Amino acid sequence: MGLVMLGKIIGGLLGFITLNFPGLILGILAGHFFDRGLQQVGAGLNPEQRRELESRFINTLFPLLGHIAKADGQVTQSEIDHTEDVMSKYGIADEHRQQAIALFQQGTSAGFQVQPVVQEFFQATQLQPNLRRVLLTYVIGMAMADGELHPGEESALREIAQGLGFAGAMFEQLMAMLRAQDQFRGHTAPPRGQELATAYAALGVDQSVSDAELKKAYRKLMSENHPDKLMGQGVPDEVIKVATERAQDIQRAYDLIRKSRKAN
Repeated sequence: MGLVMLGKIIGGLLGFITLNFPGLILGILAGHFFDRGLQQVGAGLNPEQRRELESRFINTLFPLLGHIAKADGQVTQSEIDHTEDVMSKYGIADEHRQQAIALFQQGTSAGFQVQPVVQEFFQATQLQPNLRRVLLTYVIGMAMADGELHPGEESALREIAQGLGFAGAMFEQLMAMLRAQDQFRGHTAPPRGQELATAYAALGVDQSVSDAELKKAYRKLMSENHPDKLMGQGVPDEVIKVATERAQDIQRAYDLIRKSRKAN
């Protein structure tokens, strides 16, 4: 199963869930992340490395998605609409869909052990910390796509984050940044009068930060989400697309802060 099929696999998976698993994710991923299939992996990887990355990413992603979906169990009409959009857009071979469904169902089972899956991915990506961060971003994005983070989801996310090396304050900061960045993307508009505070949160800094520290935080985030850097680490193309969207959110937040500071 190639990475080029990943977007279609998710579309088929969601379609299957719509018909057979009401109460699971039902389209959470569709509108939030996937609007086209994976097309390539990072430059410089040989075929064996590409296959290894493909297996590693898919075999980790789908069980974790199932695990988070099982922790929620609530479906909104907007999520169902997302699923219907994907069903009408994508076609998928049965053998690929069944493999994705099997991985997803593995994550929803009562006996699923999340830590071995996460630890295996952590050990395999010792030299690719950005890949772990982006994987966690995917999982968080699914949990938050309906605009609400349920207690069961948060508990499951914390366990996954800890296994990936994002425990405690690191997890809290990432969650706060992702929420704020999503607002800049227009998923949930910041409350009137709170746009500037949201911009600072999107960069993970306090409003009292100096100009130099602000620029440092901005450059660090942009570097972490830079397409060329991620591609060089072997990050799949669709994952790079997500990171590129994040970079755009970060840029908008930084521009708003700079404009505000110049005005004052």
